[in-house]
Amino acid sequence: MSEPRTSSEPPHLEIYNRIWTAIAERKMKPGTRLKEESIAEIFSVSRARVRQALTALEHDGLVTSIPNRGAFVSQPSIDEARDIFFARRTIETRLVARLCETGDETAFARLDAHVEEERAARTAGDTRATVRLAGGFHLLLGELAGSPYLWDVLRDLVSRTSLIMAMYQTRSQADCGPEEHAEIVEALRAGQAERAQHLMDHHIDHLEEQLDLEETPTEALDLRDLLS
Repeated sequence: MSEPRTSSEPPHLEIYNRIWTAIAERKMKPGTRLKEESIAEIFSVSRARVRQALTALEHDGLVTSIPNRGAFVSQPSIDEARDIFFARRTIETRLVARLCETGDETAFARLDAHVEEERAARTAGDTRATVRLAGGFHLLLGELAGSPYLWDVLRDLVSRTSLIMAMYQTRSQADCGPEEHAEIVEALRAGQAERAQHLMDHHIDHLEEQLDLEETPTEALDLRDLLS
């Protein structure tokens, strides 16, 4: 997943990225209220800058604005959850097929190193790093496949998946296992496009199978804790 933007960047972009990261790492739960005045105080900016960031997040489907109530982290519906996973299957099976054709040992070595980081985070019991690296693996596939457009679409889908998993996931353990990622890398290195596509399809099925679509979202933490 993306890291927070540096303070040298425009304030609204820093706010956007910090909220995006908090959502992607599942620190910020669906339904969390995003109070303009609180965010403005946290980042020492005007409320106009905060509104600029929230508008961009709303455009990306991560924030919902309710008249006379304010902005909230979006709460994906069951139908939206299913559509997100359908879109991920479609895009990511295409990406691995492309990477089978264009990938080289440098690319595969980067994927190997990423999987090792995932294993280390899981062994250390670092849940935040495990979640971040799990999503990051899929974004790395998109980057290495060489399609900026599909990477951008996938980045949006990964963050929306985090909302869905935060709302509906039934298991407390990390959902996107490094061993399944390692199997995908093995198929890519061997140039086995059909097997890589099958493994990716199975992997995303595995994620979706962990959802309990009757479960309600949990209570969120304080904004200052979430964005610090």
